[in-house]
Amino acid sequence: MPGNIGPFEIAVVLVIVLIIFGPKRLPELGQSLGRSIREFKGSISGDHDDKPVVTEIDEGEKDKVETTVTATPVDPDKPRETSAGS
Repeated sequence: MPGNIGPFEIAVVLVIVLIIFGPKRLPELGQSLGRSIREFKGSISGDHDDKPVVTEIDEGEKDKVETTVTATPVDPDKPRETSAGS
């Protein structure tokens, strides 16, 4: 029967996951799974937040991240303000 999942079956699945992903990627996988479940529950209940999601970036991954910069138009007739203290 597919509904009878016991502790032995759960342990076997966890050992297989540990072998496939390794101990270093397991916490990352858990965070990703938890985030996905929260987003799924939020979309089901209609609870959407428009705040941007901020995630931590590993030191080795910084060169792979794209950065978008938004510029504000400058009026050429208006003098520029500087943030340096003079």
